[in-house]
Amino acid sequence: MSFDAPLPPFNASDPSATFLSTSCLDFLMIELVPMTYRVAHELDASSSSSSSTPSAAAAAVSSPSLSPPLESGKNGAAAAASRGGGEAGGAVPAAGGGGGGGDTVRGKLDEDEERDAVFFRLEGLGYRVGLGLVERFSRDRPRFNDTLDAIKFVCKDLWMLVFKKQVDNLKTNHRGVYVLTDNAFRPLSRMSSDPAGNALPRAQPFLWFPCGIIRGALAAMGIAATVQAETSELPGAVFQIKTVAAK
Repeated sequence: MSFDAPLPPFNASDPSATFLSTSCLDFLMIELVPMTYRVAHELDASSSSSSSTPSAAAAAVSSPSLSPPLESGKNGAAAAASRGGGEAGGAVPAAGGGGGGGDTVRGKLDEDEERDAVFFRLEGLGYRVGLGLVERFSRDRPRFNDTLDAIKFVCKDLWMLVFKKQVDNLKTNHRGVYVLTDNAFRPLSRMSSDPAGNALPRAQPFLWFPCGIIRGALAAMGIAATVQAETSELPGAVFQIKTVAAK
């Protein structure tokens, strides 16, 4: 709860309305990204351990049946030695040749899968928040006539509600594409620039939760859309909304 007087838009007629402190919301959006990465790592580790246990048990059970019968005498020793030399000689190229390349590809795929998993979770959380916000704060408003009115509601009322400011610029091609520009996006305002140039890639995951908020808000108003965001200079952010025509 906050001791500050709530600023419009808010539903004053709702007796169960509660207000969240702005500092709490800032801390939540800061910690949400690293927390989601930790959850993705823990789920990946648990799934890897659970999948490796049955394969190890199956290998232990099947290995005795694959071993050849023992041979006695000199011929048996020679055959065993030749088999051991052949197996050892065949194992070296496999480990030195194809093994390294496979590990490299696997590591890259794991990184991409981790990024997709984090995006899916953050965007999904934001989608649920956007749905709830619009259901609560727009139920006493008349229904929007067209998509542009709904986008303006997001740029003015919803942005003020969540980020305490309005969008600085709104552009559209009148064909279902809308570009929202915020020159001082609140979740990025506390980030410092990295001299090595890694600040922008590190800031990108912090835009996925707001993308979900926008998509959920539009879905609550009956508009299906895809939302993408990028930042070219901190603390600015650009959101691109593409509406999906109803079939």
